[in-house]
Amino acid sequence: MAKLAVIYYSATGTIHAMAQRLAEAGEKAGAEVRLRQVPELAPAEAIASNAAWSQHFDATKNEAKATADDLIWADAVLFGSPTRFGNIASQLKQFLDTLGPQWAQGLLADKVYAGFTATMTAHGGQESTLLALYNTIHHFGGVVVAPGYTDPLKFADGNPYGVSHVTGGGNDAPLGDAQLNALDHMAQRVVKIANKLAA
Repeated sequence: MAKLAVIYYSATGTIHAMAQRLAEAGEKAGAEVRLRQVPELAPAEAIASNAAWSQHFDATKNEAKATADDLIWADAVLFGSPTRFGNIASQLKQFLDTLGPQWAQGLLADKVYAGFTATMTAHGGQESTLLALYNTIHHFGGVVVAPGYTDPLKFADGNPYGVSHVTGGGNDAPLGDAQLNALDHMAQRVVKIANKLAA
């Protein structure tokens, strides 16, 4: 049975919802799953300046936090981050930057990886964010298992690099069927490939 870690940063809840869906889909695919949030780094005044951010921070502050052991444990890892100027959020990047000792020992290599993201606007940096994330995975010696167009549902979702969602001007558009189906597909695919690599 593959071991899947879903590791994410979410400011206002969209990436959190995507991570939860991936964890559920991974379990349905037969994986043992760990859902882990990376710690918040933003100062309290920044969080307080955005009601949705503040509410989400309060609602999730006691959730299990990601550690290097979660990656060492996993056969497959799904990383999630909102887009920040076409790149991953500093919170997730800071977590990745702490993994030097594990990387140096080869403990992050030969695992399956893929990513997910969200933006307020269409074409708001979704693909560049995922590609930027994968730069780190290449350094790990990981196996990037992007969904590509491996199922017709990906033509509705439209992102071969991972899964992404447009939250809209109010930053509150719910996940639709296209995104939910794409999340399910990505989780199933990474679990399937992880199982093949372990065989």
